[in-house]
Amino acid sequence: MAPQQPLNPSRGFGPPTLDFPMPKHVLAKLEVELKALKQALLVDIPKEIASAASQGDLSENAEYEQALAKRDMFQNKVVVLEKRIAEVASLDLDRLPKDKVAYGTRVTLLDLDSDKEVTYKLVLPEELGDHPDHLSISSPIGMALVGLEEGAEVKIKIPAGIKRFEVLGLVTVHHQ
Repeated sequence: MAPQQPLNPSRGFGPPTLDFPMPKHVLAKLEVELKALKQALLVDIPKEIASAASQGDLSENAEYEQALAKRDMFQNKVVVLEKRIAEVASLDLDRLPKDKVAYGTRVTLLDLDSDKEVTYKLVLPEELGDHPDHLSISSPIGMALVGLEEGAEVKIKIPAGIKRFEVLGLVTVHHQ
């Protein structure tokens, strides 16, 4: 039996900086979102700002202030998306381990508390959907599983308490 991994403390909000690649469809999804944000910044929001500015005194114009705040929010989103796209574009599937849990791995776990088997595919937050077997790699369980090998046991702190799992098997992206 492999040694137990320590509890995985919370790592904060939002997706972590990732050292592994995303599939092309995720990159395309991010680029579509970026294009829509830039379109709004170049066309829609300037119209809103101009319309609000035409209403008179800007010092007491709530619509003008809201339009400026919206522009700032969209500009911040563009910066974040551009950074994320740059990270995605520079990553390589070949760098993923072939014998450890990582992005894209289908992992079978034994819940040591309920003695039930469960299988998940580790995906990025951008890939989550209505797939009950998908688990975000940035979730507490997903983060704790990354780097584990078959036979490893892990204790994971989640909002509902502590979960204990054993890794029964894994199939990495290299073997799918």
